[in-house]
Amino acid sequence: MRIRNIFHKEHLNEFLRFCLVGIIATCIHYGIYLLLIKTTGLDGKFWINAAYFVGFIISWLCNFWLTARITFNTHVSVKRGIGFAITHGINYLLHLLFLNIFLALGIAEQIAPIPVYCCVVPINFILVRIVFKSNKIQ
Repeated sequence: MRIRNIFHKEHLNEFLRFCLVGIIATCIHYGIYLLLIKTTGLDGKFWINAAYFVGFIISWLCNFWLTARITFNTHVSVKRGIGFAITHGINYLLHLLFLNIFLALGIAEQIAPIPVYCCVVPINFILVRIVFKSNKIQ
């Protein structure tokens, strides 16, 4: 996908659906993260990262199905699942990197994920679109 083609109507509609699905997945992720850090009472970076991981995995499962069906109107397949897992592995590493950068900058743990999402979502759209639109991945 060329950058200039993102403004094509089809790409714009995909991006809008991607954002809708992303909002749903993000709410699931963030909700689980907050629930775990508030209810476990555990402190420290390990537990913050663990809560973030659990939320990420649960939201990932929902996100995969919704992305296939709603965003790109395709079928769920093992190959797409593998591609989606790889892109989200990269995505997760970016999330952790940015989360820990924002925590180190003194942003509160409750709101640190918000700027993380802003940094990582555009990169993720490009990677996921490649997985679901590539003719090689069926």
